[in-house]
Amino acid sequence: MRSWGRGLGAALLALGLAACGNTPQAPVAVADDPAFAAEQQQWRLQRYEELHAADGWTSLVGLHWLEYKAHYIGRGPGSGIRLAVGPDKLGMVARQGDTVWFTPERGVALRVGDTPVTGRIRFFSDRDPTPTLISFDDGKGQLSLIHRGERYALRVKHADAHSRTHFAGLQYWPGGAAWRISARFIPHPPGKTLPIIDITGLTTDMPNAGTLEFERDGRTWKLEAIGEPGRELFVIFVDRTSGHGSYPAGRYLDLPAPDANGRVLIDFNHAYNPPCAFTPFATCPLAPPENRLDLRIDAGEQAYHAPEGEV
Repeated sequence: MRSWGRGLGAALLALGLAACGNTPQAPVAVADDPAFAAEQQQWRLQRYEELHAADGWTSLVGLHWLEYKAHYIGRGPGSGIRLAVGPDKLGMVARQGDTVWFTPERGVALRVGDTPVTGRIRFFSDRDPTPTLISFDDGKGQLSLIHRGERYALRVKHADAHSRTHFAGLQYWPGGAAWRISARFIPHPPGKTLPIIDITGLTTDMPNAGTLEFERDGRTWKLEAIGEPGRELFVIFVDRTSGHGSYPAGRYLDLPAPDANGRVLIDFNHAYNPPCAFTPFATCPLAPPENRLDLRIDAGEQAYHAPEGEV
């Protein structure tokens, strides 16, 4: 649930001149409103840069569930958890109940922030207030811990990941200003939750702030919004383009909090693919049944097509 940003930028320019090379991005179509075109282009540029960052989703190279009390980690054959990239021996991760520890291999340069890791440390997950991020390979590699239900897993990123260095760029539906729609926010009672299933099959009850109701093609449509009352909202939806030019499992939207009049601006031009569209190692939440729309939304990101030979 990450916002990719908004703002003004140069309109009608090709994107994709970030670190992976000269992969062009689809320019925004000519619009009657140059400011709208410029804003959309700037959003696409920021989306590309965050996705392709050294620690972005295209750098994700591994997801390793902790099935035993202890695991040795490394690229070498003696490791219980084999890394796709990194040193032959990185260290050992051990779980004691709901506490996870990491012990580095002697002689391997590791850091948490600016602090070298020289002995056993507590390994905090993404569900803790301050998650632990262990860097290796001179900062190009990152090891973190995720907590899903009762399970823990190691998430591994590396700037040299093939999925990042050969990132093919993003393509977009024509969209347009007509897909920027003002919706009515209908709040739910405090504490209401919505069961969300992720791609691993785990169900999580997420805070369900309310319903977004909007008009399109002469009909009224509804989307359930995830988030806390008075805060920014997150929507996962499937539409008639899903599997037919858009990512089959659906797309995401980051939305502002309702305004004083109970309205929320939904810009479907900012619908973006979940991380699972770019890597098989993510644990993406899926659209709830309530958000499966019998509506063709030809705005926002199209399905990602990896280069030949890419997973």
